[in-house]
Amino acid sequence: MKTTTKTCIHAVRLTLFCFALSACTGNRGSWVSLRTDTYTLTQPRDDRRGFSLTTRLDITPPTADTTLLSIPGLLSITLRQHDPADARRQNYPACPMPDGTVPVLEASLTLLLPDSSTLARQAPSPQRQMCIGLPLAALRQPYGAHTIVLNYTEATWDIYVDGRLMDRDYPIGQPPVDPLTLTQDSVEGTPAYTISAAVEPQPLDPPTPNPCRQIQYFTPTGHNTWVGDVATIWHDGRYHVFYLLDRRGHESKFGQGGHYFEHLSTTDLRHWTEHEAAAPIEQQWETLGTGTPFIHHDTLCLSYGMHTSRLYPDSLTATPTQWLHIRNHGTTVTQTFDHQHTTDGRIPSGATYSISTDGIARFRKSHRIIHPAENPTIYTDQDGNLRMLANYRAQGTWVSPRIDGPWTCLSPDFPPGGDCTFIFTWNDYEYIVGGFTHHWMRHRNEPAQAWHDLAGEGRDLYDGLSVPSISQFGTNGRHFLAGWVETNQHWGGPLVIRELIQHPDGILGTRFIPELMPVPIGKKQKGTEATRLIPGRNYLVTLKAKPQRNGILTIDFASDDTTQTCRWTLDIAKKTARFADGKTLRDGGAPHKATDYAIENLRGLDRTFPVRIILRSEPKLGGTLVDIEIASQRTMISHRAGLRISHIDIRHDNMETTSFTTQETL
Repeated sequence: MKTTTKTCIHAVRLTLFCFALSACTGNRGSWVSLRTDTYTLTQPRDDRRGFSLTTRLDITPPTADTTLLSIPGLLSITLRQHDPADARRQNYPACPMPDGTVPVLEASLTLLLPDSSTLARQAPSPQRQMCIGLPLAALRQPYGAHTIVLNYTEATWDIYVDGRLMDRDYPIGQPPVDPLTLTQDSVEGTPAYTISAAVEPQPLDPPTPNPCRQIQYFTPTGHNTWVGDVATIWHDGRYHVFYLLDRRGHESKFGQGGHYFEHLSTTDLRHWTEHEAAAPIEQQWETLGTGTPFIHHDTLCLSYGMHTSRLYPDSLTATPTQWLHIRNHGTTVTQTFDHQHTTDGRIPSGATYSISTDGIARFRKSHRIIHPAENPTIYTDQDGNLRMLANYRAQGTWVSPRIDGPWTCLSPDFPPGGDCTFIFTWNDYEYIVGGFTHHWMRHRNEPAQAWHDLAGEGRDLYDGLSVPSISQFGTNGRHFLAGWVETNQHWGGPLVIRELIQHPDGILGTRFIPELMPVPIGKKQKGTEATRLIPGRNYLVTLKAKPQRNGILTIDFASDDTTQTCRWTLDIAKKTARFADGKTLRDGGAPHKATDYAIENLRGLDRTFPVRIILRSEPKLGGTLVDIEIASQRTMISHRAGLRISHIDIRHDNMETTSFTTQETL
């Protein structure tokens, strides 16, 4: 007879070791997370329902799909072999076994969707299975006895193995049975387990700076974790990088995203701190959208949107109240809410914000809705008033003397496009970039609405990054652009940061940041026109090109598997560079897809110029990043799925390369 227990787990010490993918893949130079956190697991202090299941399993190599533990109507734990070529959703091939197989451990929870939710209305059945899991190669010892803890707190559904958080999803709905009331006879072959009240990890030690310089191409710790939309700001001697943490390429929370804002910061680009989440998911109706950090009354704030419209119909949310007030009064109304509802009983939705209580991190949610926009861009104008570019389910430029409003619309039709817009001023020019494809510029002496469509003119700065954010760094005029690179996960990827160049005519360029260059190992190797590389390693390739009027430089990044190759071509006469036969943005190309695309109106090609190439290869990426800097004035990056570069071939017509070196990097 096996009996579950309601005994709460108090003060169970749990160390969550953040692991590097190199530990399970053998890849050299993989990113090591910035923090190693130690937690105490305690019963939650609030009234959230939930449960925790603990069991001890003896894991052996699976020869077939095997159910290790099953509680009918509630959950199951299974072991199976995963297709090594299938990186969709969970990205399990990030951690293969030495023989190339990908055995995985998964836990599936049955959830009864809320009747009022959009998901329930679309589903043929009110029940859904929420599956989380891990590749066994991510464990220090894949096989043998392991302690498994499954923890459901309404806001999160987690799996811990031997004290490490291995995967997480964000539920909507409740288990159809109350686990804390379960008592049942042991099912033959099912291991012993205990069920208790839900536990909640509490950090014991604060995060500390890490001197590792490899923040470039950073992804959060885990096999399926990515950087989504990025928002940056320089404040009080510190550069802040906020990013939407994505799991499963937008497939968490039953495909509704399940995003929330994580937070990195640095004072010198070489020492970084990974802070606690600036805006975590704490309720089932939460999934967050893009926003911006801003300063108001010397206080660091972070605006963001609640994408509640993805989960519930508008009739149940706060959105109609906002729009009714705008129609009747011309301004917004501030709505306060508790954990579940606004004061009029509706589900919170729209724009909100968090405030830093220490000027660096320690963000506190305001629990206030200030606008119906679900992707708000808030900034401070020259008069000290707050302005908002309203995106996603709202539009226009809005102004308010206070964060809580009332917000009044100044221009209902500007900006004219872009879902996640970002505005900044640099010297005599004002700029707006908009999500994936929009870019405008205006000189300060021009009329307020005299914006130049740089994307339409082929003078934009898109170089393979998605949803770029731009802000000052330091006090000496430096400006940085930060974004993410799309991988085979289709949404979210590694973080990339560029330094901006401003030409006298206001046009912007991009270049590598010296402080974020990859760390070299070994000696530089002089290259030839056909240079061999070790597949799966990271490299810095440098060359100098001496052009003629009609010069063309072609570089092939090839694999021993002849079906995998990446060609990059630079055309001096046309002032273009392209991956394969890709098109420019104004000709219908899609640079933000980071595959085959082109950039135009290149500068600095009229004399000998440098070309620098960073090759970044990791199993988690499912291929190789090819990151190129042209004449120290433009960059372009491409993710080449499945490509493991073994050699580089260089050809040049009507030009020559005066030097060529390769060097392995971390």
